Amino acid sequence: MHPSFIPPRHVKIGDAATFAGTTPRAIRHYHEIGLLPEPERGGDDRRRYGYEDMVRLLWVRRMADAGIALDDIRDAFAGSAAAGPAPQDSDDDIAAVLERLDESLVAQEAELRRQRSAVQRMRTQGSRAGLLSDVVTDRLATVPEGSLRQADLDTLLVTERIFGALGAAIQATRFMALAGSPDLRAESDRVDAAEEALDDTVAVDDPRVAQVAAERHAFEQELEAAMEAAGLNEGDEALFESWDAGEISDGGQRSMSVFEAAGKMPYDFSPARLRCMELSVELGARA
Repeated sequence: MHPSFIPPRHVKIGDAATFAGTTPRAIRHYHEIGLLPEPERGGDDRRRYGYEDMVRLLWVRRMADAGIALDDIRDAFAGSAAAGPAPQDSDDDIAAVLERLDESLVAQEAELRRQRSAVQRMRTQGSRAGLLSDVVTDRLATVPEGSLRQADLDTLLVTERIFGALGAAIQATRFMALAGSPDLRAESDRVDAAEEALDDTVAVDDPRVAQVAAERHAFEQELEAAMEAAGLNEGDEALFESWDAGEISDGGQRSMSVFEAAGKMPYDFSPARLRCMELSVELGARA
């Protein structure tokens, strides 16, 4: 039987909520925000809901379940009421809301795909390596598993933040060379320790400062020769070509300038160590 032939009957808020698949509290909220008009009240001063109220409740629930915000549902209903009684007016307002929702869902889907891709990368590459850009992990693909240190990956993560994906990929060449040579790795550790020993107790003009700078310079030359012999620098040239061709992306993450990074990173080099770094750079420039 068509509803128009059913004798009018009004139900209390609890029954209306049960029928619509919601709660009395939600229905009261709909009243408060103007989504659902206040119904007539019975002799006991309680709300009574009729057929049209129930239809509207069902509309609200179905639209909300589809992801449409309550404010948008209210605006669609308000727009249709202001436009006139023709059924297509309501459909047009709802269609506009649905179009906006569809655009929002497309953007959410893209973001979910990006997030899932990131999670899959971390599962495949390892939680630390997977945080790096594709170009960096691709550069490290030939390195035997377990030959990179956690500190190496941490350094690449910091480098990528400062210099971008290209800078981190270039630096990855160093770790590739160290991973393939225990002797080079040991010498790198020795020079690093010597630099760290130049703390605040060491004067800037202490002979050890110049000595460590010379050791750093000698090591960098040895490392460069090892990278040349292994053909690793050829990979760097390919990276620059890819960068020039626009094939390398930083994933939309803005890299920082060296000046910005220096002001934000917790570096605390002593004057002696800073002087050692300066001398090492000068030696490299002369060479």
